[in-house]
Amino acid sequence: MTDVLSQRGLNRATLARQYLLERVPTRAIDVIEHLGGMQSQAPLAPYVGLWTRLADFAPDELSALTEERQVVRLHLMRNTVHLVSARDCLNWRALFYPLHAAEFRAHFRRGTEGVDRDTLLSQARRLLEEQPRTRSELGKLLAERWPDADPSALAYAATHHLGLCQVPPRGIWGRNGPARWAAVESWLGAPLRSVPVDALVLRYLGAFGPASVADIQLWSGLTRLGEVVERLPLRTFRGEAGQALYDLPDAPRPAEDTPAPPRFLPEYDNLLLSHKDRTRVILDNRSVPLPPGNGATDGTFLVDGMWQGTWQIRDQALRLQPFTKLRRADRDALLTEAAQLCAFVAPRATYDIVLDKP
Repeated sequence: MTDVLSQRGLNRATLARQYLLERVPTRAIDVIEHLGGMQSQAPLAPYVGLWTRLADFAPDELSALTEERQVVRLHLMRNTVHLVSARDCLNWRALFYPLHAAEFRAHFRRGTEGVDRDTLLSQARRLLEEQPRTRSELGKLLAERWPDADPSALAYAATHHLGLCQVPPRGIWGRNGPARWAAVESWLGAPLRSVPVDALVLRYLGAFGPASVADIQLWSGLTRLGEVVERLPLRTFRGEAGQALYDLPDAPRPAEDTPAPPRFLPEYDNLLLSHKDRTRVILDNRSVPLPPGNGATDGTFLVDGMWQGTWQIRDQALRLQPFTKLRRADRDALLTEAAQLCAFVAPRATYDIVLDKP
């Protein structure tokens, strides 16, 4: 008989994998790999994401990893920018080539009619080997060769068909810069590898499980993963609605009454974006906000393991906007955690903390 997992039990299992029940005393790069990468559309978001998961995390640790090329930022899952280890970058980039190429055909191809793709990519590769360039810079240079084409579309053709990563100072704490692209193999000094998708699925379950096939496919953007799940040595559960959920046999699944302290997440955090069925962490089918920003001034917060509000830093104040009235104990714990967030984001500044009424 297949065991049934309650929604609350599912919540606690996922929070445990995400290091959101208690902060862990480990290295940032190990957490990045464990999480299967971190959303980095907002370039500083991983800093807040690591602070909320790690004991004694300091921004310099991630900045050093970025400058030393131990981690890189590039388009991977869902064709969005993720921060991953150099090892995962080299192992996984080829898995997403069909997804990225399909995204280009669907959204960016117009304006490249009549341009030979191989010649374009060869020219783009040469230009990026000379030096890292922004999409705008690359598009203008490519348009010199193809003046009738759309420069932006030419640049998107390159970034969707070549293995590229964004280079520092992009993503460096305190001196973030524009998104300049370089060839992954040159930047890391190693070739891309061809690996089976099985390892990607196992990494996902280790960080986000238990989960359905639809959950895995939404997180990755890949399809036909049911056949991968079937061949892996996984444990099967049932959710409250009867859906099949797969998991690593020895992964943590704490009791559903395990306490979950308040936690602040950056914008775009994968906890809220990586399941087809998000009810394990989101009530009332709320849409996750994706505000423009650098990742260190906006985000969401959890209370009792569920997404219960948003936060924003503006004008020397951290403003908390809960969705519902909080219990006194939860409110006090949230305010204590908010003070720690302020100390992390701006250790030499004084911020007011404002808790709005729901």
